[in-house]
Amino acid sequence: MAKFDTLVATAAPMNQRDVNTDAVIPGRFLRRKREEGFGTCLFHDLRFHEDGSENDEFVLNQPAFRGAQILVADENFGCGSSRESAVFALHDYGFRCVIAPSFGDIFHNNCFKNGLLPIVLPAEQVATLRAQAGTMQGAPFTIDLAAQTVTGVDGVAHRFEIDPFRKRLLLQGVDEIDLTLSFEDKIAAFEAAR
Repeated sequence: MAKFDTLVATAAPMNQRDVNTDAVIPGRFLRRKREEGFGTCLFHDLRFHEDGSENDEFVLNQPAFRGAQILVADENFGCGSSRESAVFALHDYGFRCVIAPSFGDIFHNNCFKNGLLPIVLPAEQVATLRAQAGTMQGAPFTIDLAAQTVTGVDGVAHRFEIDPFRKRLLLQGVDEIDLTLSFEDKIAAFEAAR
């Protein structure tokens, strides 16, 4: 997992509420193997028409947002089923952070396990950031995990809360499995003594 410290990147605004995990990655793509990548499946039914052509009106198909690494969403992002592949799809597409007023609980937890930073801010602040992303297309936002701030293009820093343990893992680029494996010697010594 890549370390997350400071991210300066384009933010893409997504104004829909209650974007569920089936919209993030439709169920028909769930049979893919993790090593195949899920980025091409992200928001598939929103990004593409039935004939496979791009939907020019969808935000990620607009030139200013093609390389976005921050998604500024609306209420209840990632609700619905518990599919971890929704986080895989966002990560594999290139997103490192999703900002929203609220998230589906399981989606929120899956983000941390896969190196994607979910930031919860008050709805008014998120609406301001979405508006900035939409109006000043391509202008960078700054996410400073150590300082726990999101700075929009207007220079205003918005402080967010994060569990200290999860923050430490992201800053170190370590997931829970890596953390457990770092105690391999102690685990082996315990098993030998037992």
